[in-house]
Amino acid sequence: MNILLLEDDVILNELIEEYLLELNFSVDVSFDGYEAQDLIYSKKYDLYIFDVNVPNLNGFELLAKVREDKNNTPAIFITSMNTSKDMQKGFSSGADDYIKKPFELEELGIRINNIKRLYSIEDSSIINISNNIIFDTEVNNLKINNKDIHISKKEAMILKYFVNNHNKVISIEELCANVWEYDNSPTDATIRTYIKNIRNNLGEKFITNIKGIGYKFNN
Repeated sequence: MNILLLEDDVILNELIEEYLLELNFSVDVSFDGYEAQDLIYSKKYDLYIFDVNVPNLNGFELLAKVREDKNNTPAIFITSMNTSKDMQKGFSSGADDYIKKPFELEELGIRINNIKRLYSIEDSSIINISNNIIFDTEVNNLKINNKDIHISKKEAMILKYFVNNHNKVISIEELCANVWEYDNSPTDATIRTYIKNIRNNLGEKFITNIKGIGYKFNN
C-alpha cells in the first residue's frame, strides 16, 4: 500500500512514518501543501493522510483541488481542528475519515484497515477476479483457465482500478486522473484501446460500456 503523508510537525511526521513502515506500507512524506501537491501529480498513491494546518496550501484546500481533478484516492485527515464545523468542512472537501489530535497510532492503523476494506485495497499482489481468473498485479499477469497471459503495465493499472471500484460507473476522465500522471495524459482513444484489450482477455461480461458515461466492472 502506497501512502502519502502530509504533516508539518517534524516529530509527528517521523513517528507516523515509522509506524506505517512497521506495518509494511510504502510511505512518502511531505511538510507543506505544495510539496504534497507535486507528489500527487507525479506519483500514484493508495491513500492520503493529511494534516490540515500546513504551510502554503492547507489540507482542506489540497484535497478539494485533488477531488476537482477527479482523483478519488482515499484520504484521512489528522488534525487538531476538532469542532463539528471543522469536521463538516473536512468531509465536504472529500475526506473519507477524520481523526482528531492527539490520537493513538493504533487508531490510525484501525482506520487505515477500514479504508482498505471499503476500497478493496489488497496487501497481496494476487486478486481473484473469478473462479477461473487470477490477476497478479506485481507482474501484470492474468491466469485464465490456468493459461498465463501477460498484459501491459497500463492495462494492469486500469484493471486494478476497475477491480477496486467494481460495480461503479467510471468515466474515461476518472480513469485518466487515477491511473496516469498529471502531465502524461493519453487520448480517449488510447484508453478505449487499453480497455478493449482487457475485455478481449477477460471476456466482455466483466466490463460493461455505459454509453456516453463510462464503464462498469462487473464482479
